Amino acid sequence: LMEGVEDMPGSALHEGVPFDWETFPEYLAAVERLDHDIDVAAQVPHGALRLYVMGGRGARREPATAEEIGEMGRLVAEAVRAGALGFTTSRTLNHRTSTGDSTPTLTAAEEELVGIAEAMGETGAGVMELISDFPDGLAEFQRLRHMVERSGRPLTISLAQQGSSDAYRGMLWLLDAVASEGLPMKAQVAARPIGALFGLQATFSPFASNPAYADVADLPFDERLAALADPAVRARILAAESPDDAGRFDDLYLLGEPPDYEQPPERSVGGRARTEGRPPAELAYDAMVADGGTGFLYFPFANYVDGDFEAIREMLLHPQTLVGLGDGGAHVGTICDGSNVTTMLTHWTRDRTRGERLELPWVVHALTRRNAEAVGLLDRGVVAPGYKADLNVIDLDNLTLHAPEMRFDLPAGGKRLLQRVDGYVATIVSGRVIARDGTPTGALPGRLVRGAQPAPM
Repeated sequence: LMEGVEDMPGSALHEGVPFDWETFPEYLAAVERLDHDIDVAAQVPHGALRLYVMGGRGARREPATAEEIGEMGRLVAEAVRAGALGFTTSRTLNHRTSTGDSTPTLTAAEEELVGIAEAMGETGAGVMELISDFPDGLAEFQRLRHMVERSGRPLTISLAQQGSSDAYRGMLWLLDAVASEGLPMKAQVAARPIGALFGLQATFSPFASNPAYADVADLPFDERLAALADPAVRARILAAESPDDAGRFDDLYLLGEPPDYEQPPERSVGGRARTEGRPPAELAYDAMVADGGTGFLYFPFANYVDGDFEAIREMLLHPQTLVGLGDGGAHVGTICDGSNVTTMLTHWTRDRTRGERLELPWVVHALTRRNAEAVGLLDRGVVAPGYKADLNVIDLDNLTLHAPEMRFDLPAGGKRLLQRVDGYVATIVSGRVIARDGTPTGALPGRLVRGAQPAPM
């Protein structure tokens, strides 16, 4: 699942993670033994839990017995008592293993979800997070509602604009309805489109389905780049492009430096190509091999149905949503959304020209205290005596996000996407400066946060 869903190199996981634990309390102890620059916390993943209790039956998504549900609930309660923040599960077809199998939790029955939630609820602590495709709409929402009703614990779901441009509004309406009844259910929404990066260094290429590109696709990077620079190879790949597939380039964008995530549709690869009077595949090919093959093409597959950020703004400002879905550290060769926080501070409060901006105090509050409260960390998110001394000193006028770049610094030479930022003058954790102007100082005051934290007296 980590290789498939999160696009993390298996070699990096095998070499870089000792896997010297079995139970969740043992896992937390292993995390606690490591040094950290920032505080970290953990939640219990349903996929690993289901496989541990049910073995191969769990992976094959067979129904859990009452005894197995009871054991899963017992282990989640044990984990929460040991310091887990809560429980997470996935019910989306987009989450697949590296061999293409769906996640073990995709079709878990309501009895299983509610049984686990009830067991966690008996601890009086923990939050629940869930992603779903809502295949049967209201029926799925009712299952989630029952998890909250029977456990008394808060739940958040992921929400994005997909397919029908205004389908997300139905979910916001449902969240308003349950909020009026006092049920703690909210949605996590992203600061910008959820998008994949395509390129020679990325996991995916814009020419992955091109039969001529298949001849060079598996070559080592340097050899592939050299082959693609050959005019004959270029001509062969472009000639193999199907005219019926040309429309896919209308959803691809050149991000630029600094990156622009809210470009109008006419600035897409397809739109630019029409303006320039050239085939869109040609423009995409040239962009892919430019700068030594290190550039990326951006494919916003959610939150950009209308070609702007208006739906995102509506979701961000809704009272039943939280700013989330950042994917920092995951999808290392495909998605680079750890920079969403910087997008909130730059694009939304200062740089946006295609619609209304957001007020800076609201953004800071949404990124700090509101999210801290949502997961029960009441000791932080406020600048006041007695609270956690975690601060960023920011030069907002010069805060600048740079284009994504690929680094090869994971264990076993594994790759990961990063984005550099200028303008974070100092980052302070527990009163100690851990970075100045984006450069680590070597201070490691971070710690494992075990469970919900009370507000200072």
